[in-house]
Amino acid sequence: MKRIVTLLTDFGTRDHYVAAMKGVLLSINPSVELVDVTHEVTPQNIQEGGFVLASAFRYFPEGTVHLAVVDPGVGAKRLGLAAATQSHFFVGPDNGLFDQVFALDPPQQVVGLKNPDYQLPQVSATFHGRDIFAPAAAHLSLGLTLEKLGPPITYRMRSPGRAILTDQDELQGEIIHVDRFGNLISNIEIPYAGTRIRLQDLRVYLADQQVLTGPDTYEEAPPLSLFALIGSSGLLEVSVRNGSAHEVTGHGVGTSILVHRQT
Repeated sequence: MKRIVTLLTDFGTRDHYVAAMKGVLLSINPSVELVDVTHEVTPQNIQEGGFVLASAFRYFPEGTVHLAVVDPGVGAKRLGLAAATQSHFFVGPDNGLFDQVFALDPPQQVVGLKNPDYQLPQVSATFHGRDIFAPAAAHLSLGLTLEKLGPPITYRMRSPGRAILTDQDELQGEIIHVDRFGNLISNIEIPYAGTRIRLQDLRVYLADQQVLTGPDTYEEAPPLSLFALIGSSGLLEVSVRNGSAHEVTGHGVGTSILVHRQT
């Protein structure tokens, strides 16, 4: 069976790093189908990489192997891991990169990448993406069982994942991603059911600034106004029609956002 391997990194495309990883994958499995999710994650931004992967992985076929490398601790004591969820495989550093994915699709099996038989003969202290993670992903794409890669480990979540609005009067979250349009994407999930009514009944504060609620689309919002809506990932976003919320407000990743029910 032909397997897909997706790649997500903070390497960019100017240097040789992505090409080297792809070369390893294709050398081990010449028939593998490679799909780039992105290589433009802000350097060393684990949370951003996790958000992008969590937003994309569910739309790939069952059995897809997701290779993700945002790894500021490369060469240190952090482990490399491979994990299997109900429908997908994940390979990369054990540094919290997969927290947002596993909050949506919990791992059923996780192993540490300890078996040198499935690594390159020479392992660099600074490029585990090429020497450890890419070989592991390639062998998984060939049908290797997870336990062959190394011993079982217990995955430890480092972040709480999404903050879900249910019946709370108030919910505190933060901006976790700024997309290329300048939309400020939070970790607050407001379920799609009844979203239009619920947004109209909410007050949303970005830092200490209240933003407009009510519009469901950019077209419904007043031009150049700051407003909140539910984005395609099911998360609360702060946007500006025909503009960039990031540029207008000066806020970015880590900015607090508060949802409060109107009484």
